[in-house]
Amino acid sequence: MSKHKLKWMIIDILFLILLIALDQITKYLAVVKLKDQEPFEIIHKVFELHYLENSGAAFGMLQNQKIFFIFVAVAILFIISYVLFKTPDHKKYNVLHLSLIMIASGAIGNMIDRIRYDYVVDFFYFKLINFPIFNVADIYVTVATVLIVLIIIFVYKEDDFSFLNMKQKRYRQIK
Repeated sequence: MSKHKLKWMIIDILFLILLIALDQITKYLAVVKLKDQEPFEIIHKVFELHYLENSGAAFGMLQNQKIFFIFVAVAILFIISYVLFKTPDHKKYNVLHLSLIMIASGAIGNMIDRIRYDYVVDFFYFKLINFPIFNVADIYVTVATVLIVLIIIFVYKEDDFSFLNMKQKRYRQIK
């Protein structure tokens, strides 16, 4: 492994820890300050802090499926680890690195809640549009997913992901 690759792995791990800590601190504050309280209005009839214990997924789907969610999170973390390890050392992959670490942080942050409490602590609520209540980990996953879609559409070409396709490499060697 090159020094540059090792440097990126250390940066990835430190950023992952930082993002998870931020998520967990905000959830801790939500429990301490918002649980069993009336919602705290930030912008009148638009946005508020509203404590919710969510035992499901987005939009309340798949309630009480803790084992399933933990399995999915672990699978996602393995895939992200593989992609990060295989990603070439080039600055054009920096946004991909950042995005994958954000998704991993969100997955780990919510998995910690599921293991610890059997539910995820949510607290951001856009009342104006009655959007489902969410948390910082959800923001990581959403923002990172949008970034990945944008870079795939507008930045990367098909060959930029050839490092993930082992069959294609073998085929070229045989040919």
